[in-house]
Amino acid sequence: MMFSYSCYLLSTESGSWTKGREDCRKRGADLVVINSAEEQTFLSAFTRMGTWIGLSDRDEEGTWRWIDGTTLTFKYWDVMEPNNEDKDSTDGEDCAEIKVQKGHKWNDLSCEVSQQWICEKKV
Repeated sequence: MMFSYSCYLLSTESGSWTKGREDCRKRGADLVVINSAEEQTFLSAFTRMGTWIGLSDRDEEGTWRWIDGTTLTFKYWDVMEPNNEDKDSTDGEDCAEIKVQKGHKWNDLSCEVSQQWICEKKV
């Protein structure tokens, strides 16, 4: 699907955040970087379950960065998120998803959870 100057692909398979990123890179793309409310609305229209996006704080806890290295300017976190709630898991909650049950808001989650992902390629 196209929006603005990017092409998007919603995966048909599920996997960890890292698996999603690897799949996107094999396609010449990367996990989606969401820059605006309009882009968020566009993505929300076709996500039907938890979906990985290209946002994490794996490098430094509490410092959320997009996979292209940019800092967070546009934010769409759910209330009380990010909360790193699952501190006992092997990696905490270091990766971000669009969570359908929360009105397509963002949620931090263990990067090992298996779910779909969205790839984005600039055209």
